[in-house]
Amino acid sequence: MVKVNENFLKLPGNYLFSEIAKKVKIFQEKHRESNLIRLGIGDVTLPIAPAVIEAMHKAVDEMGQKESFHGYAPDLGYEFLRNTIAKKVYGALGCEIFADEIFVSDGAKSDSGNIQEIFGVDNRIAVCDPVYPVYVDTNVMAGRAGEYSKETEQWSNVIYLPCSAENHFVPELPKETPDLIYLCFPNNPTGSAVTKDQLQVWVDYANKMGSVIIYDAAYEAYITEENVPHSIYECEGARTCAIELRSFSKNAGFTGVRLGYTVIPKDLVRGGVALHSLWARRHGTKYNGAPYIIQRAGEAVYTDEGQAQVKEQIAYYMRNAKVILEGLKSAGFSATGGVNAPYIWLKTPGSMTSWEFFDYLLEKANVVGTPGSGFGPGGEGYFRLTAFGTYENTVEAIERIKRL
Repeated sequence: MVKVNENFLKLPGNYLFSEIAKKVKIFQEKHRESNLIRLGIGDVTLPIAPAVIEAMHKAVDEMGQKESFHGYAPDLGYEFLRNTIAKKVYGALGCEIFADEIFVSDGAKSDSGNIQEIFGVDNRIAVCDPVYPVYVDTNVMAGRAGEYSKETEQWSNVIYLPCSAENHFVPELPKETPDLIYLCFPNNPTGSAVTKDQLQVWVDYANKMGSVIIYDAAYEAYITEENVPHSIYECEGARTCAIELRSFSKNAGFTGVRLGYTVIPKDLVRGGVALHSLWARRHGTKYNGAPYIIQRAGEAVYTDEGQAQVKEQIAYYMRNAKVILEGLKSAGFSATGGVNAPYIWLKTPGSMTSWEFFDYLLEKANVVGTPGSGFGPGGEGYFRLTAFGTYENTVEAIERIKRL
């Protein structure tokens, strides 16, 4: 008799953004005249930069010629892209990362969910609370999270790192020792960031305790303050304790194109095994590589023209973030984020729960956001808005909220 993976049955409810989509669909069916403004899911709205589109067109033409056709991509990714990333991203930061330590994929979400496969099921994970749901849910699916408590909304084998207004939404070192530590900075959902000195504390801790940091740097392109690191490898000793996840989705608008990469230094060894070799084996077995056309697009992001164009787009979104943050504060809300990240994290008014505020905002302002409780128990009483809408819609959404 066939048996299912019962760990999937432990997951409570639907995936956060699937639940939001369901609620929005029901609302729209009842109110077809409504003009919804979506500031919930972190999806970009600007078209892909012209330099990138040009590179894609050229690559498409190459695929139509026998002499320049490309089939399966190399396991790690094409050398032209990995060499570019090693030089233009890590070399520019002064980080010692080599091209063959970079694994090209179809996005940071996939990698953040899949990376746990190279670790034993009995490892304990630590996550910020609130947290991007994929980190926890994929460990639940693997059988690593233990049992779920409806009362605390926590998993028995997960170490939670509270991120609240009291600690400026920056986690403190745990009292229990985790094996795997998930960190995301600039942070999704809170929009908080850490200084290099603060991140160095985590690197030193991981090396001392033998832990591994899984560092999600998907939003590093939005950093505006000089003392905030763009990569964990800017910290001394990170090569022996950290895996870094990167994405083209937010820095270059590739949400619908799909491209990302994971960095695993060869110096990162646990149990006498180089984690680089394990991920290489997993990558080669389960993944056939991002398409040639898309990898050429990724390469074009780092040309002088491409960099200028994507920086303009990032500035556009950060202008939106400023509008949201200042507008909310002027309306009397307590709000943070929006300085080094495209997310604004606001306290729900009065005694409203996160989902109550979601319904209120949807009904009264026709604005869609994301309930903080969807990111874990620490997110209850908070709400996330994104800066990825159009400027016009962003201004209109804030005006609607001010009128409530």
